[in-house]
Amino acid sequence: MAEILKGAPVVKALCEKMTHDVEALKAQGVSPTIAILRVGDRHDDVQYENSAIKRCNSVGVRVMTLTLPGDATQDEFDRALSMLNNDPGVHGILMFMPLPEQLDAERARMLLSPEKDIDGITDRSLSGVFTSTDKGFPSCTAQATMEMLHYYGIDIEGKKAAIIGRSLVIGRPVAMMLMHENATVTNCHTRTEDIAAITSRSDILVVAAGQLKLVGPEHTNPDQVIIDVGTNWDPEKEKTAGDVDFDRVEPLVRAISPVPGGVGRITTCVLVEHVIEAAKRYAKRKPLYEAASR
Repeated sequence: MAEILKGAPVVKALCEKMTHDVEALKAQGVSPTIAILRVGDRHDDVQYENSAIKRCNSVGVRVMTLTLPGDATQDEFDRALSMLNNDPGVHGILMFMPLPEQLDAERARMLLSPEKDIDGITDRSLSGVFTSTDKGFPSCTAQATMEMLHYYGIDIEGKKAAIIGRSLVIGRPVAMMLMHENATVTNCHTRTEDIAAITSRSDILVVAAGQLKLVGPEHTNPDQVIIDVGTNWDPEKEKTAGDVDFDRVEPLVRAISPVPGGVGRITTCVLVEHVIEAAKRYAKRKPLYEAASR
């Protein structure tokens, strides 16, 4: 039987550290603050917002919410985002995507301050992932994947890693983050021929394709660790499921993360962790700002 890599213990460990970090920042006169910018009332956005607020409250991070109507104009959106960019009391901004079609998503992505981009959607954040520097932040889902591997002591250095999926949210950033920790990475996608021949030889398999039961026994080996990032609806079982055919694969591998209860549970925690890190970076620059304002 495989070890089940649950998200709850990872979340507990991260929250303990974050609570300590928030207290240390407040002692320096910095109160970590997230601004949540939402356009309209999409159910999944509201649900994620509520989850983020709950997590922030649990560790002492302050929350500001700014909700625009679903028919907001480009000028209204630009003014709201610029206001948050320029507010020194806001350390991180969560901007819900996709935006309504009347708004220019690319313009919004470019307007967002990279220093406050806590979900890794700006070009500067992406460049930071590729150069392994602290320019912005990686996407929360990509970072959550790494947090799970680290927490469970999964050896990465020198290992063969395969990733199914090449999005900028998970596939490509996770590939870079694994490579920075000295894994040998193969990034597979929908045009990859004979994916099973690649994945079945991997020590670590990260699946983020968004396709129910994409990964079966033919993709695995007994020493493999699988991180399932997919989120799908399984009409047969009438519940959420990942990209891995869990019931068939779980007995055949060394370790596997479940869906739900795996990486997804860690993602909002990482979002808050990024806010705190942004506040730490601000705290280092704060004396310079105060000197310049005198």
